[in-house]
Amino acid sequence: MMKMIYEKYLKLNINGFHIGLEQGENENHYFCTPKDARIIGWAGVDGIHYCFVRGFAETVFAVSPMNTQSSYVHPVARSFRDFLRLLLACGDAAALEQAYCWEQAQFDAFLQDNPLTTEQQAVMDTIREKLSLTPMEQPFAYIKELQTEFDYNRIKYTEDYYEWVPAEPKIPKWKVYFDGNFWGHHGSERAGKEIVLNKQFVWDDKVWHIPAIYTCSKGLVVDFCLQVPLERMRAFMDKWKLSADSDETDFTDEQRMQIDGENPLASNMNPKVVLNGAGLSGSHGCGLSWNPYFPQGNSLEAKSVLQHYGLDPDQCYAIWRSAFPWKTKRKPQIKMLGVTLMQEPVAIPGPHFRVSLPGEQIEFAHPSTGKKHTLTVQEYERQELSAEHFGNQDQEFPTHYTVMSYTLTPALPDGSLTVTDCAQSDQPRQKHTVPNEPQTISSVFVGVIGGADAASAIIFGGSDQGKLSVACSALHFKPVEDVEWRMVFHEKKCQDITVVLI
Repeated sequence: MMKMIYEKYLKLNINGFHIGLEQGENENHYFCTPKDARIIGWAGVDGIHYCFVRGFAETVFAVSPMNTQSSYVHPVARSFRDFLRLLLACGDAAALEQAYCWEQAQFDAFLQDNPLTTEQQAVMDTIREKLSLTPMEQPFAYIKELQTEFDYNRIKYTEDYYEWVPAEPKIPKWKVYFDGNFWGHHGSERAGKEIVLNKQFVWDDKVWHIPAIYTCSKGLVVDFCLQVPLERMRAFMDKWKLSADSDETDFTDEQRMQIDGENPLASNMNPKVVLNGAGLSGSHGCGLSWNPYFPQGNSLEAKSVLQHYGLDPDQCYAIWRSAFPWKTKRKPQIKMLGVTLMQEPVAIPGPHFRVSLPGEQIEFAHPSTGKKHTLTVQEYERQELSAEHFGNQDQEFPTHYTVMSYTLTPALPDGSLTVTDCAQSDQPRQKHTVPNEPQTISSVFVGVIGGADAASAIIFGGSDQGKLSVACSALHFKPVEDVEWRMVFHEKKCQDITVVLI
């Protein structure tokens, strides 16, 4: 049947250039062209071509040499007949070739943005009439089903491929250690015993999994998996125009706070375990993520987690492993086990302001409650750090900063508002040892007052004016006349949740 339809198609002498299936005399194969492939057409760009492969019956494959590793080859049709029906539905083979990395909405948008040209319509009419074919119903669903069911390990390549593409490292045998992480462990500790739970629950409108726990000699290890639907991740990426080439320097401080707060893969989760009625606090943990939109960023360790727990690789995941030391010298028997998840506060950028004298007031509205508050400056002065704070004798450090104390009316809960400098601290610089020698900037951030590059609030107890807080500006080599301050609110977005595991 394949040969009959394909031969009939060839006899039509169609100009495949108009539909991304150009016939070419050049049969040179690319490094990623499957072994024993028969090329049936070329897209005309980036070396993309379509072929049959011996051993796969009538299946039509798209080969894309410019893709990333593991994405060079995809099946697009179970037969050439279906391939032509897909073309009738889409008008151009480009839609079939790119469907593997799209969602339905993107596929539909491509078709809408690329209506048939007069030449394409003429080709479609010829295929429809001469071969008695009809357009494929639900072409995207057809392609996705085919690619989901397909075993890519069956594809064989020539020696050129294996010389060009390094062999993927093998996933090591699954073992979990109390003093280890996803990347390995140190010492002679024995691996923990796995207890499969497959517990699923919804928290903050997100689906969570606790697939298993591990009992080790020193404590309990729990794996948490947050599942994020592709459409939610795509909406987030589209909003902020994120790609594999995005860099944090492309965004302002406020935008980075918003991105961190809106990132579907950011769990901001702090777990505690209740074992046989007694609470266990976590001692350490580690995390990783899986994002099909950035396959080059998905680690072998993340792939190992998905494979071990049978998670869908077409979904996004944030995976967190937490370790909880036993309170007893011996490993206890687990009779009852639960876990409480608490969300860490999320930073929300607030208004900027400038002040210079005690007594000045700034009115602002809380971004969530809308309630009006007043910040009143109590003290405001420039200060300088002593060089004794810095131990490195070969570098010169910035020492000038501004300190401001203030009160809030009405007061806010401790830690719910901080005031920081919008500017970053000056970088340390190498001291001059040779005349006319240019200075070099150190990559080490200053971390003396309030963190790396900006200040944080320090709360001092009550006063006649109310609870007093102190904010320190960034550090500079010369005194700064005018400091632009930023309010940052810190909020929990959801209530704590307790889940019974055993």
